[in-house]
Amino acid sequence: QVQLVESGGGLVQAGGSLRLSCTASGHTLSNYAMGWFRQAPGKEREFVAQINWTGDRTYYADSVKGRFTISRDNAENTVYLQMNSLKPEDTAVYYCAAGWRVWITTMSAIDYWGQGTQVTVSS
Repeated sequence: QVQLVESGGGLVQAGGSLRLSCTASGHTLSNYAMGWFRQAPGKEREFVAQINWTGDRTYYADSVKGRFTISRDNAENTVYLQMNSLKPEDTAVYYCAAGWRVWITTMSAIDYWGQGTQVTVSS
């Protein structure tokens, strides 16, 4: 059983940056594709970014492309989401996710979820 724990959320002004971390326990992450999803109040959970198990391929939602960067350190069993040029519409609970499939851009492709971390961007 994989347990994912996110950290790094908080309150930031528009234009600022935050770095989210997700550390796994119970199993190595090195064989999983890893991703980040987010859910704003009153909205469905949506895909943000994913990285393959070797860390050499990434994919982003159009809304964050060019501003967010996903990376991973398999030795540390950790995946990161660097968020720059944050906007108020980025406000959401951000969830770390792991899946066996090549593409994990949908919720049905996720095998493990973290508990979420709040990101609030003020205008």
